[in-house]
Amino acid sequence: MLKNIPKVISPELLKVLCEMGHGDEIVIGDGNFPAAAYAQRLVRADGIGAVEMLDAVLQLFPLDQYDSNNFVLMQKCAGDTADVSIWEQYKATVQKYEPAAQVSFEERFAFYERAKKAYAVIATGEEKQYANIILKKGCVL
Repeated sequence: MLKNIPKVISPELLKVLCEMGHGDEIVIGDGNFPAAAYAQRLVRADGIGAVEMLDAVLQLFPLDQYDSNNFVLMQKCAGDTADVSIWEQYKATVQKYEPAAQVSFEERFAFYERAKKAYAVIATGEEKQYANIILKKGCVL
């Protein structure tokens, strides 16, 4: 057992987060994200929501302070009426740890291409659509 590690961070995920270096990216994917198809390293987090996972991960590392594109959401497809209210929860969560962070967006297929290059993908059980996030790890000081 360790102290101060959020309970949603599995030993496997803790190892992955420790292995990541400055500038490495990690995807927090919703339940519809094709995680197994794109992941170089896949960490299952079934039954865990993306907001809870985002909060847990941001407790353990900062975002890249040298890249303003360090918190990326998948852009909604034109004409899609999906509820993206979860984005406000993401923004509030990020602001708690990274007050200067700004959200950026990637078009759906560009997001997938970027996800292929990510260090790892966390496959959550999040049920909301467009609830996918890319985080770029910063320097731990």
